[in-house]
Amino acid sequence: LTSTNKMKLEKLKNDLRKINTNIRIETFATNLNNEDKILEMIKYVRKKFTSINILINCAGVFMIKSIGKSTTEDFDKSINLNVKVPFILSKEFSKDMISKKWGRILLIGSSSSYSGFENGSLYCASKHSVLGLSRALNVELKKKNVRVMCISPSSTKTNMGKISVDQDFNTFLNPKEVAEYIVFVLSFDNEMIIDESRLNRMIMK
Repeated sequence: LTSTNKMKLEKLKNDLRKINTNIRIETFATNLNNEDKILEMIKYVRKKFTSINILINCAGVFMIKSIGKSTTEDFDKSINLNVKVPFILSKEFSKDMISKKWGRILLIGSSSSYSGFENGSLYCASKHSVLGLSRALNVELKKKNVRVMCISPSSTKTNMGKISVDQDFNTFLNPKEVAEYIVFVLSFDNEMIIDESRLNRMIMK
């Protein structure tokens, strides 16, 4: 597990151990915007685990700015974290999966992988790229029995979701349901493949 906040990682680690005492959990707090830090994390993972079978790319940044107020630095930050990091980690850990002829790489897209919204050029550009990366990797790696998939939730009840002030937070997806769906997709191991999914909430009145 990786994040920028070591204390939150330790809390998550302890919470997960309450659910399942038989799993081994390692954490590494770092800044994924820095490529040197990414390489440090990879080195740490290589030290702790013999191989990686499943990779979940879910780190991201959500910027809402008009094109006039957006800077090239904003663009670089969005692309670096939302697209470049999944590329680097997929490139590295797909080696293990190809060697074993079994693996799962999951990228978290967004409803913005398929559409655009006002002041969303930075985010939408990055999430469209995530979807394209996932589609290309899936075609390339499926012959090695490595499944690459993009799960694209609509707005979700997270701290990141609260940034979007022009929507009703109460109508957002439950992150627990999103996680449960991801677990199912990753564990599905028959002939059918779910290479991309859009997750939306059905509002019951």
